[in-house]
Formats: sequence, C-alpha cells, structure tokens
Amino acid sequence: MVKHHVKDLNLAPQGKKRIEWADNDMPVLRKIRERFEKDQPLAGMRMSACLHVTAETANLARTLKAGGADLVLVASNPLSTQDDVAASLVKDYDISVFAIRGEDHKTYYEHIRTAIEHNPQITMDDGADLVSTLHAEYPDKLKNVKGSMEETTTGIIRLRAMHRDGALKIPVFAVNDAETKYLFDNRYGTGQSTVDGIIRATDFLVAGKKVVVAGYGWCGKGFAMRMKGMGANVIVTEVHPIRALEAAMDGFWVMPMSEAAKIGDLFVTITGDIHVIRKEHFERMKDGAIVANSGHFNVEINIDDLEALAKEKHENVRNNVDEYVLQDGRRIFLLAQGRLINLAAAEGHPASVMDMSFATQALTTEYALKNDLPVAVHDVPAEIENWISLAKLETMGIQIDELTEEQKQYLSSWEMGT
Repeated sequence: MVKHHVKDLNLAPQGKKRIEWADNDMPVLRKIRERFEKDQPLAGMRMSACLHVTAETANLARTLKAGGADLVLVASNPLSTQDDVAASLVKDYDISVFAIRGEDHKTYYEHIRTAIEHNPQITMDDGADLVSTLHAEYPDKLKNVKGSMEETTTGIIRLRAMHRDGALKIPVFAVNDAETKYLFDNRYGTGQSTVDGIIRATDFLVAGKKVVVAGYGWCGKGFAMRMKGMGANVIVTEVHPIRALEAAMDGFWVMPMSEAAKIGDLFVTITGDIHVIRKEHFERMKDGAIVANSGHFNVEINIDDLEALAKEKHENVRNNVDEYVLQDGRRIFLLAQGRLINLAAAEGHPASVMDMSFATQALTTEYALKNDLPVAVHDVPAEIENWISLAKLETMGIQIDELTEEQKQYLSSWEMGT
C-alpha cells in the first residue's frame, strides 16, 4: 500500500461511494481522464498537490494518476478533509494521501513537507501554502519544478506578491483567474456551498434577516445573490469603489462595516484579506449575531479580538458553532472556528461546478509539462478554456452558433463603418 497518513482506512467504502457519486456529475473531467489513460501525458512525473481533500478533488487525483503521474495529495485546510474520501484514495485508488480532518498546525505543515520531500516536478496549490513553504524551506528543490497550478484567489494574491518582490522562482498558472474557474466555481460554487454550510451549522432562517457580505468579488457576488433570492436584506461592505458601485446597482445596501455591524444578523467575510471583522465591529454587534468566513484562510475574522472581549466561551453549542459571551451579556456566535464555512460545515462546491475547475487544472498541468515557461504568474491559455467550455456545453445538451466566414472577416477588419 502507498505511504499515507489518514484517519481510518476502514472508512474507505463510504468514501468510494462519495467519489463515484461526484464522478457522475463531472463528465468533462471524466473525458480528460479517458484520454490521459490512453496518452499518458504525465508519465513518470512526480506531482504534489495541496488541495481540499474532497470527493471532487479525488476525481482530479484519479485523472492525474491515469495520466501517469506519481502523486502525493495533502490538505490545504485543516478542516476541509473528508476522511472517508482520503481513506478511499489510499485503499481503492492507490494514491498517497496525507490529510486528516481537524489536524493541528504542526501536522498540517508536516504533511506539506512530506509533499515537498516527494521532489515534485509539478505542484498544485489551493492557497499557496505548499509553494510558499517550498520557497522558504526547500530552495534546493525549486530547480526541479516545471510549473505550479494555483486554485484560489488568496493563493494568487500571495504568488503575485512573491513575483513582485522577486521571490518567486518557478512558473505558476493562475488557474483561479481562468474564466472557466472564477465565473462558475467562485460565483455559483462558493455562493451555494456557503449558504449550505451556514444553514447546516445554524438552521438559520434566511428570509427577513439582515445579511452582511464583506467583499463583492466573484465569491461575494455569488453568495449575495443567493441570500437575496432566499429573502434576506443583503448589505455589502467593500473597499473597492467599482465593486461598491456594482453592488449598489445590483440592488444591495452598501455601507462601511462599522455601520453594518450595528444592524446585521449574519456576517460573512469573503475577501481574501486580514481582520475584516475586528474589535470595533464586535463591540457594535447586537445580541445573537452570527459570524462566519468563506475566505480561504481563518484570518478574515480577528478571533483574538473576540476572545479578548468575551467573558465566557462555550464551544460547540451546536456542531461547528462556538458561543462568545461579551462583558455586557451579548452573545456572538462564531462558525467553524473562522475557517471556510462551506467546507468545514458542509461538503464544499457541488461536483458539477468543480468539473470545470478541475478540468482546467488537469489540462493546464499537461500544458505546463509540454512547454518551457519563464518564471512568472501565467494565465491559463485561451484554447484550454474554450475546449472546456464547449465540452461542458455538450454534456449539458446545449449547442451554440458559430461565426460565418463573413462575420470572422468583419471582426478582423477595420474598413467597414456605418
């Protein structure tokens, strides 16, 4: 059996059922897996992936292995691992996994170092913890890495900062910035799964409540849209004037967090930044306010501030809910320890939307191996996105028009005016 560190291999039967169920809704990735199995484009390549270990990710791992990759998979968040899926990947699919739900900080980074010690030629990341650790602690291994794929907004922010500072030493692809990813995964995936996680954790009735959405990027847009559709009065807080304007014209209230804190029933951070909700906001919140995060890292809510303000803390008053009692008796409920609510309290994005994201990951990996790329943060090639989009439409039974030769000529010319 491959090397591994998972909770319990006896969980594998249930994990296999989840993997197979997700695979039913991932036809584009399945099509790629069939070609990879035949063509072996990743033959002999050592790969290390730091991703959320879910049923959907399992099908990406199966695709990479089918293509010939020698893969090690570790978790990109301590609370996002589905232990039965991790067990099944090891036992049923012979893929090396190091991930346990609830693993502590030390174990989390031990697993990441195990992935790096695999001496990867290709890496995948969701938040850039693997790549940043590789650069900081294993600079001698960088020369072997042909490329890396980054899955999330937070990771892209970190990688662009590394490149700007001259610290980045390998080519990386901003998979998150691909339209086949952020327009669908971020908007529809995060939007729906964030709602799912909050309701599972709290049994919260959305209709009539004031829901504060911190951040109006694609994830924030998706979540705000769904809250509005379920009857909430949605308030958006932003620091970007264009996004604030867009939120206002989409019909949402827009105000500073200092004002929203006074009236919100539910607060959700989806920004990718640090301490979006902090002491001065907690001090203004009303009794019973619920606070959750759907950004990648657990830094968007300043939990230290909340701890300092509280005279009492009651853990797990409900699964994934901690109660903080402030000095004046007001209660604030923190969900999932401030970690990704959609994965900590639910199952993450639906498989159908991850079909496109992970198809983009798989094909971009193949592209990275076939091309010698300069050190930079690269965009996913348009031909990959177009192929995935057309393939997805085909699986949905949707046909679209094609440009005529006359139309192509018109779009490429300048002579014809009014």
